[in-house]
Amino acid sequence: MSAVEQSTTTGRAAAPDRSAAADRGGAVDRSRTVAVVGTGTMGQGIAQVALVAGHPVRLCDAVPGRAARAAEAIGARLERLVAKGRMTAGERDAARARLRPAALAELSDAALVVEAVVERLPAKQELLRELEGIVAEDALLATNTSSLSVTAVAGALRHPGRLVGMHFFNPAPLLPLVEIVSGSATDESAAESARATAEAWGKTPVRCADLPGFIVNRIARPFYAEAFAIHEDRAADPATIDAVLRECGAFRMGPFELTDLIGQDVNEAVTHSVWEAFFRNVKFTPSLAQRRLVEAGLLGVKSGRGWYDHTPGAERPAPRTAEPADPPAYVVAQGGPGPAAGLLDLIDESGVPLRRERGDDGTRLVLPGGGHLVAAGGRRPGEYRNTVCFDLALDYRTATRIALAASPDTPERTLREAIGLFQALGKKVSVIGDVPGMIVARTVVMLIDLAADAVAKGVATEEDIDTAMRLGVNYPVGPLEWNRRLPRGYARGVLGELHERMPGGRYAPGLALLRRSSSGSSADDAEGADA
Repeated sequence: MSAVEQSTTTGRAAAPDRSAAADRGGAVDRSRTVAVVGTGTMGQGIAQVALVAGHPVRLCDAVPGRAARAAEAIGARLERLVAKGRMTAGERDAARARLRPAALAELSDAALVVEAVVERLPAKQELLRELEGIVAEDALLATNTSSLSVTAVAGALRHPGRLVGMHFFNPAPLLPLVEIVSGSATDESAAESARATAEAWGKTPVRCADLPGFIVNRIARPFYAEAFAIHEDRAADPATIDAVLRECGAFRMGPFELTDLIGQDVNEAVTHSVWEAFFRNVKFTPSLAQRRLVEAGLLGVKSGRGWYDHTPGAERPAPRTAEPADPPAYVVAQGGPGPAAGLLDLIDESGVPLRRERGDDGTRLVLPGGGHLVAAGGRRPGEYRNTVCFDLALDYRTATRIALAASPDTPERTLREAIGLFQALGKKVSVIGDVPGMIVARTVVMLIDLAADAVAKGVATEEDIDTAMRLGVNYPVGPLEWNRRLPRGYARGVLGELHERMPGGRYAPGLALLRRSSSGSSADDAEGADA
């Protein structure tokens, strides 16, 4: 995802022999040359992927000596693969023999050229214009841009149909996802060739349209934005929010620790780019708190401090965790399972006496002191009386932590009974402030809304969107799969309640979600009413 070091172009070569063109529409044959222009971190990673797949690979960079140093760095990584038993010495030697630095004018035999230069439109356009005069007419050109319009990048070409986006994720040799992006002028055969080539390289390609952020960078924005907003509202500290999203939502990393790893400047720049590209749509509004970190130079791991202190010997703050409490003497469950499917079975298994009663859909647990436990929605916990809200979990059985929030008038007994109940189920408990949607529920319904909108606007299919979010940013399930696991209309309902309490448009349910809910079909139907 990250931009790489700048690379420009060299002089124009004489017209090449155009007889050995790539078979457009299928994967580039392993005997054909793949060239990578721009040898920063991402360029080296892409080159290594093509090299290990069996291609002759040419590295090109405008800075003298940089391509040669990149070749040495790739060779060192191949050596480490041999040491780990992932490559034989013979395969290493053969790969090294296929790799060499080259000048731009020496790329005439390349069947595929991937540019991985600086994320500036004029630089990419200038490079690709020059490449167009060097490579064969049917050679495939690809841009690894993560933030620019593929259509705009191709706009400078005489034959824009040959250019396609191939957005790898960093580190390219390890992460399986590649977004194959079709610009407005991209030929279908070019996009299909790029898809087939990525697949032949052992990657998982997903096809998408050339709209801001493509799939991952578009849909992932709320994962960061909602956490930052909850923190700005002083409902929870970063360590607690991270822990709840990891241990209750089953996300691999929390947003604060993840942006510290990515770099606050890099993450904020992507958010700002998507926000600007969508004409400052409020659903993508950047975080002021993150902006202040960037302005202060607190960029995360690379600067030694961001949301957390990463200096040697520094201790990570612990999430807020409730002290042990006694479980309630019994629990009365009123209503259907709602979004908390499986929770009642856990209570049964815990040994806490449970009595089930009929009621409206959605579980309401009545505690011995007369207080209630209800699943998170879009309302503030403070709007209830003598009530504790519990957050959404991907799977209540495997979750190891749950977030609770109480209304201000909730007696201490009710809160202690709620804490004790979840502790009896084997969960750590984090009590957070009075915030609409809590943490996991608010984040997930925003992800679902943007994913449904992307399907409706033709960005990608449901399957490719869920695949991209699982493989590109390590979500436990894709947002649309999560939606299928929730009760019909849950996401729309929570967003509607959030919008009432925080008007302005950010939480207004998108048209795609409203159409799904009003169609009479399940909100989880694949592409349902939006098709």
